Amino acid sequence: MKTSQILCVVLAAALAVVSWQLATKSPEKEATEQTGDNGGEGRRHGRPSWNPAFSAIMNRTSCRAFADRLITEAQIDTLVRAAMAAPTARNQQPWQIVVVTDRDMLDSIAKECGNIKMAAEAPVAIVLCGDLKIAREKEAEEFWVQDISAASENLLLAAQSMGLGAVWCGIYPIPDRVKFITSLLELPADIIPLNVIPVGYPKDKLQPKDKYEEDRVHYNTY
Repeated sequence: MKTSQILCVVLAAALAVVSWQLATKSPEKEATEQTGDNGGEGRRHGRPSWNPAFSAIMNRTSCRAFADRLITEAQIDTLVRAAMAAPTARNQQPWQIVVVTDRDMLDSIAKECGNIKMAAEAPVAIVLCGDLKIAREKEAEEFWVQDISAASENLLLAAQSMGLGAVWCGIYPIPDRVKFITSLLELPADIIPLNVIPVGYPKDKLQPKDKYEEDRVHYNTY
């Protein structure tokens, strides 16, 4: 048999195999391959293994114990950029961000704010603040909390995707906390701290919680 004839036979056989596979693949099987849902972990928790963004969302959890390990300026820059990519009312972007790396200041935060004791271990704490002067420019002042909250979640998800741990520690609207952080960071009157987010490498392996509750999902009406 000539070489050209052998090649034709091989190509025909390969085409037949591919055609059979396409004909027998069910929509359910194709969806499973795309989402990573093999009827186990993926189906129970809705975590497509192929989607890194969804993976970061579903695996994010609060980290309250940090390893004795520094994070780089480049990592901090990435976190801040992620925060500033958030949506805002009227596109006002009313944020001011203070990055705290000074050890004495971190220890002071841990000592004075009972909800932020983990700052004593964290190599950095990022304080996300609302700039009321910016928010007022297009009558978006009432939305600054939502805007800074969206930026905060972006930062938390970015930290998760980078293998870092982080935890949202509320400041506003607790007057004593707002007063202390404002004084410590020397914030102007129009800058309101919403939260402090300690960031670092987790000391222990973190286990995310499955918070999904089907009975809280409503379509069209309650």
